Amino acid sequence: MSQSSAHPHQLPGANAPLSVWLDYLLAIHPTEIDMGLERVTQVATRLGVLSLGSTKVITVAGTNGKGSTCRMLEQIMRAAGYRVGVYSSPHIINYNERVRIDDVDAPDSDFISAFETIEAARGDTSLTFFEYATLAGLLLFKQAKLDLVILEVGLGGRLDATNIIDADVSVVTAIDLDHQAYLGDTRELVGREKAGIFRKNRPAIVGDAEMPASVVEVANEKGALLKAVGQAFSYKQTRTGWDFCGEHWQFVDLPKPQLPLPNAATSLAALEQLWPELSEAAIRSGLASARLSGRMEHISEAPLIILDVAHNPHAARYLAQRLDELQAKGRVYGVCGMLKDKDIEGVMQALAPSIDSWLLVTLHNERGADAGRLRKALPDGCDAREFEQMPDCWQYLKPKLGAEDVVIVFGSFYTVSGFKALI
Repeated sequence: MSQSSAHPHQLPGANAPLSVWLDYLLAIHPTEIDMGLERVTQVATRLGVLSLGSTKVITVAGTNGKGSTCRMLEQIMRAAGYRVGVYSSPHIINYNERVRIDDVDAPDSDFISAFETIEAARGDTSLTFFEYATLAGLLLFKQAKLDLVILEVGLGGRLDATNIIDADVSVVTAIDLDHQAYLGDTRELVGREKAGIFRKNRPAIVGDAEMPASVVEVANEKGALLKAVGQAFSYKQTRTGWDFCGEHWQFVDLPKPQLPLPNAATSLAALEQLWPELSEAAIRSGLASARLSGRMEHISEAPLIILDVAHNPHAARYLAQRLDELQAKGRVYGVCGMLKDKDIEGVMQALAPSIDSWLLVTLHNERGADAGRLRKALPDGCDAREFEQMPDCWQYLKPKLGAEDVVIVFGSFYTVSGFKALI
């Protein structure tokens, strides 16, 4: 984040660039995370964005798979000719990535205009950086008069700023342990938080095959229409693609998406509830075209360089499976940087059998783990080197790479964005 010359609490001037606004928004609230909906609801009410009118809303929560699910929902609906807005976080390179309208990131000028409106409406109500972004997204979506808005939950669900909106369909992808300090240290507790986005008499789609009992309890408490994988919908991989069977739709031999198949099935289960009349051609086209920055993203083919923001054991196990499927003829290099509050051991142990050589990079922010901490988490006997900076790591690795080698860059959004900035 660029540093502004403004006093941290000084309102940006009339021609201030977006970077100055972002510095200001970071400075004015005492904590990065402040769970609870009272403050953000007050300001949303003043702004008139608690309802998006006739626009349909799908809210997506989950430990992993939120971004991929949002992307496939978006691409299928765009292929069908609908106008779609997506709110997501965190960004990888530019803040603008957080609000997409018709597959275009919102420009600086739109964010600045939205921030000025929010600033005028909030009075003395304090908002977090994420709450500002959420309200800006809602303002821009309402102005654009869209057919569908897709809201990606930032953290948990029940107390996340996105939950001020009553979604037409709620989606929970996978449920695993992450952010335990806020969400609890069992899958039952995490599931209860994520199911907090469910609404009475509205579909609640769950894509986790091992759904915790707490999710069913919350659905019953709220009177939500629970539609779980293995019950309301199912899917299976085939030799040439995959099959989907839902309440309205049955498809055979769909194209295998580049993004995770469980999330593709969950996307279809959500869409069939709102738009059962969607054409199969649009569904096939959207699934085939969906790509997402930092999710199994290929940025080079020979050598194969893959970027993935996997940062917890559940995501690491999926990543290991995808690496093993590649059956690489050359060496597999793992470039890893992580935050110290993550389950570093769980991630390393899941991936150690799939990686030949490790390049461990210190992340230089207040939550970053140093490379030595990562090395301690690796099983004995792993080939590993430590680097203080990503450019040093890439400078060391680049000349070693042959056309049949594979590089997987993972562990954090910060790791992926740091590597991407060099390429």
